[in-house]
Amino acid sequence: MLLENCNLHTILDLPSGVFTGAGVKTVVLFFTKGEPTEKIWYYQVDKHFTKTQPLTEADMQEFLTLQKTQAESEHSWTLEVSTLDDSCDLSVKNPNKVEKVDERTPGEIAETILALGQENQTLINEIMEMVK
Repeated sequence: MLLENCNLHTILDLPSGVFTGAGVKTVVLFFTKGEPTEKIWYYQVDKHFTKTQPLTEADMQEFLTLQKTQAESEHSWTLEVSTLDDSCDLSVKNPNKVEKVDERTPGEIAETILALGQENQTLINEIMEMVK
């Protein structure tokens, strides 16, 4: 009913840490009343925020620029409402973000950890020689 009576034109996905103490990510929905939704433009802020590194106006600049034309980018995409199934799932799933998969075997990972451990030990030995 909401998609038929209001135009949900933008979904802004903000990560956790934007609001101190909330501990969850925030999703902002932008509606225009009185017209049906045909397409939804998504924008995903892909940055980590903390109390000492809060969200700033500069962090929102790309969103504000792209929203004017609802342009597609690495962080934005459009969803046609006609492609939704009966569940009307509007979850934020960025199709432009490629997940990197670590294809190393457990043995290869263990070898890497061992090599790093040996490298660390060498550095510690060098430091100990310097402080003597």
